[in-house]
Amino acid sequence: MAEVSRTLVKSLPELWSEVSDPVSLARHLNGPFGEIRITRLDHESAVAWEGESATGTVKIEPSGWGTRVVLSARVAAEFPAPPAPDPPEPEPEPPPEPEPLPEPEPLPPAARFRSALTRVRRFLGPQGPPPKPVEFEPPIALPEPEDPTPAILTAALDSLGQAHHRPYSRA
Repeated sequence: MAEVSRTLVKSLPELWSEVSDPVSLARHLNGPFGEIRITRLDHESAVAWEGESATGTVKIEPSGWGTRVVLSARVAAEFPAPPAPDPPEPEPEPPPEPEPLPEPEPLPPAARFRSALTRVRRFLGPQGPPPKPVEFEPPIALPEPEDPTPAILTAALDSLGQAHHRPYSRA
């Protein structure tokens, strides 16, 4: 349920004539709720309406130098939600454990005198390319979908507050 309110510098009868007329009300709500039908009128105080995708009310009351207008709407069919994020990919299975190396055969006497570096390399076994570093990507935080209903109602209040005729004109 979304609700917006504002005091407009218009008289109560002037606003009532705009919100109680289905064509005028539909013009102010500007089509995102579908075709608007008025379902209930409380003389110069409230209008209940329903559209193809929402229902709502318009309440008006005198307030100081103008008229306080409260627009509310409940969207029947929620606006489409963003698709759910893809499930995370399964972690790759670790490589199988290498088989144990067989016991080395005793070295012939000439090989015993090789450099210490050669013996260390032989002891460590064959060297392959270094393992690739594991890269972890942080989960992407998707913004919550914003409900456009308050913006639609605020635009309707702006429309209601504007002069829709030219004052003091003869036309």
